Amino acid sequence: MSLLKKITLPLLISTAVYSQFSAAATESYAMDSGHTSVVVSWTHFGFSHPTADLSNITGNIDFDSAQIGKSKVDVTIPVDSINTHVDKLTEEFKGADYFDVAKYPTATFKSNKVVSKGKNKMDVYGDLTIKDITKPVILHAVLNKQGMHPMVKKQAVGFDATTTFKRSEFKLDKYVPAVSDEVKLTISTEAYAK
Repeated sequence: MSLLKKITLPLLISTAVYSQFSAAATESYAMDSGHTSVVVSWTHFGFSHPTADLSNITGNIDFDSAQIGKSKVDVTIPVDSINTHVDKLTEEFKGADYFDVAKYPTATFKSNKVVSKGKNKMDVYGDLTIKDITKPVILHAVLNKQGMHPMVKKQAVGFDATTTFKRSEFKLDKYVPAVSDEVKLTISTEAYAK
């Protein structure tokens, strides 16, 4: 074997191995508030399922597609951005009977475990904090896409996730049970590599 081959072959092998590990490494992404939405829905006296939107969401996603368990999520939700599309109800939600945004302007979610459920699905276990009250929840998440974003020219990920929780656990219990205690949270996000 020539000297060139002796040098080149190990170099090619080590480069290939390094590339595999690099591709599988955990990547850190910043959530794009312009392409992130949080929608809350509930049952209103059994007749309808109204919704409220929250905006200006920020957060970080550490994602490892090869080892899902290494992934984590940290999200901040400005509760003072809530919009029910009914002015009086939005005002009521921001007041002391509900979110009391003057005292508690933000809610947070911090993951503590991510479990793969196969086929781009995962359960994200973590703590939801509203009004300084923290309770465990599970986000049922789906990876929509991972790859180069054609507009921002960065690596990107996109997820949808849902969870349900009892609002009474966060002292948001006005009109329970006539207006449902159980609330559904739906999240959709794009996040770009830092």
